[in-house]
Amino acid sequence: MRQPLLLISVLLVIAACSPGGSAPLPTSTSSTETHVAEPKMGQPAPAPAEGLAVATFAGGCFWCMEPPFDKLDGVVATTSGYTGGSETAPTYEQVSSGRTGHAEAVLITYDPAKVSYERLLEVFWHNIDPTVENRQFCDRGTQYRTGIFANDAGQLRIAQASLAQLETDKPFEGEIFTDVASAGPFWPAEDYHQDFYKKDPVRYKTYRFGCGRDARLEVLWGSAAGH
Repeated sequence: MRQPLLLISVLLVIAACSPGGSAPLPTSTSSTETHVAEPKMGQPAPAPAEGLAVATFAGGCFWCMEPPFDKLDGVVATTSGYTGGSETAPTYEQVSSGRTGHAEAVLITYDPAKVSYERLLEVFWHNIDPTVENRQFCDRGTQYRTGIFANDAGQLRIAQASLAQLETDKPFEGEIFTDVASAGPFWPAEDYHQDFYKKDPVRYKTYRFGCGRDARLEVLWGSAAGH
């Protein structure tokens, strides 16, 4: 009986959206070549290149929100970062304190000719738990709230319509706590957070499993979970 309890304890210790320190992780499997315009920590994300667009979503731990978008045809890059708060150029330590008002978020750079904003919204919904407020899975605090940050009037209209549709067609019980708002500055996170699921796949998978993320998504969304 002690071994299962020990394993659970270890998983709970590891299960946090943090690499366990601010030092950069090894980057032997870095995939930063997919990033465009080289978003840099301390500087607001630059405008997308001509012909491209950006979408901004908060879905809890940003590590877990990059993979489902990276595999979409038409997505050029995903960047983990912070948005929705008042602090200029926030750090992970500041945001994780819950005092800056920022949420962990992802900035998706995409080609609208290949993938629609509506499709991105579908993927967003199917990768979050919208029934909880100021937390996602094992992570708690306002920095882990869910939200859609529209980058223009068209996105705002589509996002509001998507939320209204979900309120009508939701396959689960409970209130929806995901907010829709106009986007403010997006601040890229530290380099060691970018593409974390590729840089440290074992720790990423351990965290994801320990948080019960996939199990909860399946309860909420069924076969559509994660897609």
